[in-house]
Amino acid sequence: MNLVTVGEASKLLNLSQDTIRRWAKKGLLQESRSSNNHRLFSRDDLLRVKKKYLSKTPEGKYKILKSRKTKHTVIELFSGAGGLALGLENAGFNTKLLLDIDKDTVKTLTKNRPKWNIMEDDIKNVSFKKYKGKIDVVAGGFPCQAFSYAGLSKGFADTRGTLFFEFARCIEEVKPKIVLGENVRGLLKHDGGRTLQSMVMRLEELGYKTKFKYARAQFLDVPQKRERLFIIGIRNDQKYSHLFPVEKDYTVSLRDALYKCPTSNKPKYSENKKRIMKMVPEGGYWRDLPIKDQKEFMGKSFYLGGGKTGMARRLSWSEPSLTLTCSPAQKQTERCHPSKTRPLTIREYARIQTFPDNWEFLGSETSQYKQIGNAVPVNLGYYIGRTLISMLSGKPDRKVKVQPMTDEESRQLKLF
Repeated sequence: MNLVTVGEASKLLNLSQDTIRRWAKKGLLQESRSSNNHRLFSRDDLLRVKKKYLSKTPEGKYKILKSRKTKHTVIELFSGAGGLALGLENAGFNTKLLLDIDKDTVKTLTKNRPKWNIMEDDIKNVSFKKYKGKIDVVAGGFPCQAFSYAGLSKGFADTRGTLFFEFARCIEEVKPKIVLGENVRGLLKHDGGRTLQSMVMRLEELGYKTKFKYARAQFLDVPQKRERLFIIGIRNDQKYSHLFPVEKDYTVSLRDALYKCPTSNKPKYSENKKRIMKMVPEGGYWRDLPIKDQKEFMGKSFYLGGGKTGMARRLSWSEPSLTLTCSPAQKQTERCHPSKTRPLTIREYARIQTFPDNWEFLGSETSQYKQIGNAVPVNLGYYIGRTLISMLSGKPDRKVKVQPMTDEESRQLKLF
């Protein structure tokens, strides 16, 4: 196997085991767990990180990626504010339908792409039969709260979890060549992997050879440490191979991402929270506070277990951002500006998610943060889109390197 222990990783990189663990916590290393809960690391991933962080490979520069239009078509369900849709469009896809039930996200989509076919409705009310045989890809980020580590993780016991089966109904009615499902990494291990297994089985019943893999956005031109699981199904009568984008050997720093960022709203902390956050250094969090202030700020959480590393968190200029949440000022998932003592603005949020500066979000400030925080990063959508086009066309992409998705990789992912 291509997995090594912390000790073996330490010898391979000539670094302390504490450094290896710290890099893993920062999202710079892929970490899994053995059956006895020991940390395991990919040898290939370690060598990639060694090349970047020990040989000082230059950071990538912030850019929103685009390619020429193709003839390939896509329908997207649960489209949100358009992160995946815009990424697929930038990759060359022609969008034939976007569907979402949220009024604000539909307003955002309509404002930015008035020529797109956008529908505001509950998926349960919609028939897709008129698209049968006319669509290359059906994509959907079916609601993920039911599978998130941060939520209650009820899965299919949560009604939102059952929306996957409406996604499957659309696939059954449309019969696309390729299916693309997107969700949080937590789906991998929900209910011991049985939730994901039931989804894969349903897609296979519909006639799709299905594999899954998660992508780390920070290695795909996104200035953010964000992991998303992608499920790719290929219709049985198609001869495509399952492919996935190859990660880059660089990351994009927050400094690059926020360079000349447009001004927008001006979020503020309360006076007491501002006093606390002023004491947190760049890249730091609540443990960097004086012990008296730690206890005051944390309250009862101070005495509980766990790292609580999201609390009183100030971002670092030199690294990608931590994963954006639906609010930059929640106590458990703080996202404070690296040098200014305030939460990130809406335009800063959008930059980190690789939305273009002219992409306008509508609705209340709370709704706008939620729309951006829930979105698939646009550049991540671009890389997935270019990979799907490589599969559909049977031709290699000059800009985006791809690799086969193997059963062995899927098996290893179940360790997480």
